[in-house]
Amino acid sequence: MSGETVRRRRAQRGSGELLRAEIVAAAKELLANARNVDAVSMRAVADAVGVTPPSIYLHFADKDALLDAVVSDVFAELDTVIQAAGAAVPDDAPLTRLKTQGLAYVHFAVDHPEHYRIAAMEPCVVPPNVDDVIRTGAFVHFTETVLACMKAGIFADGDPVPVALDLWAAAHGIAALMIAKPYLPWGDVDDIANRVLRAAAIGRAVNDVLGGDVDTEAFTAWVRTQAPAKRSRERRRP
Repeated sequence: MSGETVRRRRAQRGSGELLRAEIVAAAKELLANARNVDAVSMRAVADAVGVTPPSIYLHFADKDALLDAVVSDVFAELDTVIQAAGAAVPDDAPLTRLKTQGLAYVHFAVDHPEHYRIAAMEPCVVPPNVDDVIRTGAFVHFTETVLACMKAGIFADGDPVPVALDLWAAAHGIAALMIAKPYLPWGDVDDIANRVLRAAAIGRAVNDVLGGDVDTEAFTAWVRTQAPAKRSRERRRP
């Protein structure tokens, strides 16, 4: 029937959760292909699923609630990616695991720009459900790896949460910039993300070695003590 929406058959009793999942999946796909969130309407989602718009409102109070569910679902996927990245690195290499997880995070954000923009780049008055997903998922695994770095003596002992937040800020910063300013000459995603994440993690480690909260003058003096040793090593190279 040309020009008419093909309607879904009446759902059987107990299939409400299935319909909800279909609505979230359709909205997620539409959002992934849209230029911005305003391009995705509740009617478009209803048409994609094959139901009437009122059927969606039985599961979601409004568009914001639906988008929150969509982004929560996407960040649950991110948690799976973070876990897989960490599992690929031996337990005795926590700093490498931290970098690998960070790279996976940046790639995921860049590959899901509109989802990431809603979850991490838009202000919100009331914390959405996705914040709970992040706190109990990807952020937990970042924090576990930071704690492993502390136990290995790479970072100073202490509360791993502030360190995880600092390093997450680095990963988020480069991901957000690449999404918001794609026309800048970032180059290869791995190259730029690697540089940013390495600088953040190694900078933290050096700061801890020097006693923490090192001011710029003290750090400059320390760097100058390292320069002669570096030149000596370079002269000894064949």
